[in-house]
This record gives sequence, structure tokens and C-alpha cells, in this order.
Amino acid sequence: MGDKLQTYRGKRSAARTPEPVPEAAPLPTGADDTFVIQEHHARALHWDFRLERGGVLVSWALPKGLPESPKRNHLAVHTEDHPLEYATFAGEIPAGEYGGGQVEIWDRGTYDCEKWSDDEVKVVLHGDRAQGRFVLIHTGGKNWLIHRMADDRAATASRTPMPTVVRPMLATPGSLPHEDAAYAYEAKWDGVRAIAYLDGGGVRLLTRNDADVTVAYPELAGLGEALGGLSRILDGEIVAFDEQGAVSFGALQPRMHLRDQRQIARMAQEAPVSYRVFDLLYLDASSTMELPYAQRRELLDSLALDGPHWQTTPYTIGGGAAALAQAVADQTEGIVAKRIDSRYLPGKRSPAWLKVKNFQTQEVVVGGWRGGQGNRSGTIGSLLLGIPGPDGLRYVGQVGTGFNRDMLEQLAAMVAKRARASSPFADAVPAREAKDAHWVTPRIVREVAYAEWTRDGRLRHPAWRGLRPDKTVNDVVREDAR
Repeated sequence: MGDKLQTYRGKRSAARTPEPVPEAAPLPTGADDTFVIQEHHARALHWDFRLERGGVLVSWALPKGLPESPKRNHLAVHTEDHPLEYATFAGEIPAGEYGGGQVEIWDRGTYDCEKWSDDEVKVVLHGDRAQGRFVLIHTGGKNWLIHRMADDRAATASRTPMPTVVRPMLATPGSLPHEDAAYAYEAKWDGVRAIAYLDGGGVRLLTRNDADVTVAYPELAGLGEALGGLSRILDGEIVAFDEQGAVSFGALQPRMHLRDQRQIARMAQEAPVSYRVFDLLYLDASSTMELPYAQRRELLDSLALDGPHWQTTPYTIGGGAAALAQAVADQTEGIVAKRIDSRYLPGKRSPAWLKVKNFQTQEVVVGGWRGGQGNRSGTIGSLLLGIPGPDGLRYVGQVGTGFNRDMLEQLAAMVAKRARASSPFADAVPAREAKDAHWVTPRIVREVAYAEWTRDGRLRHPAWRGLRPDKTVNDVVREDAR
């Protein structure tokens, strides 16, 4: 039969690679029942599917991993046989060597062989992540396809289709909980909430109002490939950083409104964002939303997210006072306390999650504007703000601080498109504030920081924080009334 490992050894040197390179010798005898799938970050990410057979690991490269559904077949490229020792190999193959890159064991277990011929291999996998009946079919040359068998009832019974839209679970404003040990504490990121849908190595990013912002953040495109070809849904926040390296909502503002692809590409290089992930909602054909938070976090941590533009948010169980004190010291927005036994409630605002802030912020709707004076002459001097209520848009005050020239130009263009003849507010705007006002159809959502609410329901000392294209008017309610 010849030396089955001759091709393997001819491509490798034991002096240059950590891979097992056995000397030519009689092949070991095994049970022909071991399989391994290795995630291989080479020039192109792929998965190496290996089945023990006749003293070697017969191998195929799967560019998109195992198919999750009988409706979709994946390419399988036959490669050289590997030694049995390769079933436990994980590590870094040096650059320049054959297959250079990181190798990780994605799954390992046993298999039952139902058929093995030159053109068809049918097996049943018994792994932690890979389970069920698969068939490999030779289509010509090195190319095969791998198919998940439709009669695989045991494997498909617990599988659920990947949702196309999952709206994020929302936190309730509050203070530190009394049952400290029953909660996990995370940083409250000052950015844009986004759900990431990963499938086949691709990534799709949707905001809270289901806006697709994938093309706006091209530096996050590598997340799908980094996590592999199988389906996953992540919950997290897109954030940007100021010149001191601190998370800054203001630094994110220039990225939130770009449409020109050349500008987007330039800003992705000059002011890249990061995706901070704090929840896992779907993994390998199964929803995880019914699992408790603690278990979802264990699964999320097992993904080892730590890339150039994405990271898993750290958390602690208990120690809420210390976590809040650290947030104050870091001058971040605050923390989020999450019950470790809480399940994920899509689109719901739940007391199981509490946001504890260091400073007050409020989403508002622009209902009008007044012209500026002095160095603001000829442009916007202040914006008239409202919050939707049961009787319509309720006036809550005006803001005229926190703008720069670019923001004012952008706002001027936006309000010009939405001009209207009459006030959109359900209640009366004070005469001195309505004087010379220009009214606007209430569609523009923005965010302000403020000192407190006055007795008559006005914002005291509001300051601009930025536009919120990720929010709609329906999202806006008085923060302390939630």
C-alpha cells in the first residue's frame, strides 16, 4: 500500500514545525473510531476534518466548516493523510511553513462508520459540538462535498433556526442591588448597541432599531471569520476612543453618520472602533437565550474573543460597590448589574438588569431650533427638545452647549429637511423660548447630559452628547421614569 504519510512528511520538517512528524515506520493500529475537527487560521480560515482510518487520519479541509442544515452542502477539499498523533495537536505553525498559522481543536470525539468507499464516506459523529450523521461525496479531483443527513433526527431535535432579528434586552435604571452576590457587574459602555449575526464567516450588525450598520464599520468584518463558519449571535456595544484612549461617545459621533465608502474606509483606519461583547444569544444551531446569564457568559468566554477590534467585556460576580467606584475613577458612564440566573428577554426592559450611572443622560427628540448670535450667527444657537408622552411630544427645554462646527452644519442640514410651520409640542413652549423659533417635524433623536429635572419637568443645564441614529422616537422616554 506504500507509505501513507510520505506526502505529509515531504511537506514538513520536525526541526521547523511543532507538528508531529513521525519517522517512516509501520503505522499504529487503532480502533478507526476517532475524529477531530481543527480550526486552522492559515492564509484563509478553514476547518480540518479528520477521520481515523487504517492507522492515519484521512483529512479534508472545510472552508465553511460543517453544514448546519441538510439544505446546504459545504465544500470539502481532500488533503494528505495525517499521523494519528495529529488528533491532539494544537499550536502555532510558524509563518513560511506549510499551513502556517494557529491551529486549535474545535471538537474531538468518536464516530461510527456506515460506509467507506473511494467516492463516498458516511459517518455518525459523537462529539461535544459536532453530532449527527454526515456524508462526504467525491465530486472530482480533490473536491468533495459534505452533507448533513436529513434523517438525522437525534441531531436536529434540539436545533433551532438562526433568527434573522433579535432585539436587545434592555436594563432598568436603578442603584446597586442589595443581593450583591446574586449579580454580575459589567462596564456600561458609552457607544451604540449592536447585535452581531455571524454565519459562514460573514458578519451582519444591526442596531436597536434594526438599522444595518455593517458597511459603516468595516474594521469589524473580521469578527465573523475569527469566530468561524458556524452560526452565532452576539450582543455588544460599538465604541470609539478619545486621544487618551478612553471610551468616548463624542469620538464615535463622526463614524455614526458616514455614507461615503471612501470616507468610511479612511475613518476606519484613522479612528477605528471596537466591538465590546457581553452576551451570547445563539451558538452552533441552538438558541442560548433560555440559559441563565452565568451559563451564557461561560459559553461566551469559551469563544476567547480578543481581536484587533473586538473583545469580550470582563465581569465580576459580586463586588458591585467596587465596580461602581472603579467606573467613577475611570470617568466612564457607569456599570450594569445583571442577575446571574436571568434569561435573555429579547426587546424587553427587565429589572433583572440594572444600569447604575455615574452621570445623568437623557434621550430627547428635536422639535425646533433657534438661531445663534455672535460667533454662532447664521447657524443654530439652540435646539428645542421634547420627550414623547401619552398626549404627544412634551417640551422639556432647550440646549445650546456642547456643539462643534461640524455638528452644527450637520444639524442644520437635518432640520432644514424636516421644517414645518407649527410647533410639534403638545404643551406650550414658554414665550421667550418660542420667540423666533423654527419648528421641526420630530424625528431627530439625540442625547444630552443634564444636572437634574426641575419641578416643572424641564432639564436643568443640559449639554449636547450627540445624535442617536440607532434610536427612534418610539425608544425615547424619560429615563428616570422607566
